[in-house]
Amino acid sequence: MQHKIVTKQKLLNESGSLLNPGYALKPLFDYSRKDIKASKWRIKEWDYYAILNNDFGLSLTIADLGYSFLISAVFFDFKNAACFKKTKIGWFSFGKMNMPSTSEFGNIAYHDKVFDFDFYRFENHRRLLCQVKNFQTGKELSADITLRDLKDDSMIIATPWKENPKAFYYNQKINCLPCSGIIKIGDNEYQFDDETSYGVLDWGRGVWTYKNTWFWGSASGNYNGKRFGFNIGYGFGDTSKATENMIFYDGIAHKLNNITFIVDQTDYQKPWRFTSDDQRFEMTMVPIIDRQDNTNFLIIKNIGHQVFGKFYGFVILDDGTKLEINNLLGFAEQITNHY
Repeated sequence: MQHKIVTKQKLLNESGSLLNPGYALKPLFDYSRKDIKASKWRIKEWDYYAILNNDFGLSLTIADLGYSFLISAVFFDFKNAACFKKTKIGWFSFGKMNMPSTSEFGNIAYHDKVFDFDFYRFENHRRLLCQVKNFQTGKELSADITLRDLKDDSMIIATPWKENPKAFYYNQKINCLPCSGIIKIGDNEYQFDDETSYGVLDWGRGVWTYKNTWFWGSASGNYNGKRFGFNIGYGFGDTSKATENMIFYDGIAHKLNNITFIVDQTDYQKPWRFTSDDQRFEMTMVPIIDRQDNTNFLIIKNIGHQVFGKFYGFVILDDGTKLEINNLLGFAEQITNHY
């Protein structure tokens, strides 16, 4: 049974466990690091943006993972099926990244000799500024991107882990954010147009258990002149109270139950299949780019495939309307983390 949260409330109780696991369409949970009773080594906080159109895209990450932190920029060239990235892993941040306690306000910044990141939050938009020195050999990456905030429904979930009552996954995914702006890499310029370019924000806070494998998929685009997208996934703890599966159409969320990812784990470039137990989400993704990670510091591991491609199939809205989906750019991933 999907448990929907409809009123403002605290996320955690006095013992540091989730007070009321479930999902919401607006940020109704009150999160604070001070309420966490688990070790500071286990606290995970991140903001991940992916801004895409059919030709190119950019993802930016600032993450405070307790005993480590991550800064990352990835550029995607879909025409040539290529991607380029630069990442920094640092140590012992323990909250020093000053990640906001809500997605509704607060800025984030990170600056060193290579990376200059500023994520600004305004009332009706977000602005992402970044510079990365020597992103490609002798070439600097810079970007100035604006994402319009249309106050749509979004996916918010609060999920526990059965094996650890002080572990929780608190996450918001905001799809279909119209984007405008520019990326420069050396002498090359790439322009985002907010009629063809859309962003997703993966905003996460929580206390994770040490070993996890998850699946996540997302797409944002246009269907018959209206913004359309979806968020699908599982593997984040105990989802018996709620899944994070939703369709978004014209700013309205349509809740789904369970979705299964069918992946050939010997070849991630083969088509992926997605099927729901309520027959409301049936899709195939044809891959374009497999962005692989294989980080292994013995204690810390991040092994995964984030695959970008085109989605084909259909979805069914809450009122029974069937939408035939064709050639929709998005991504799906399988990630195993020990951290």
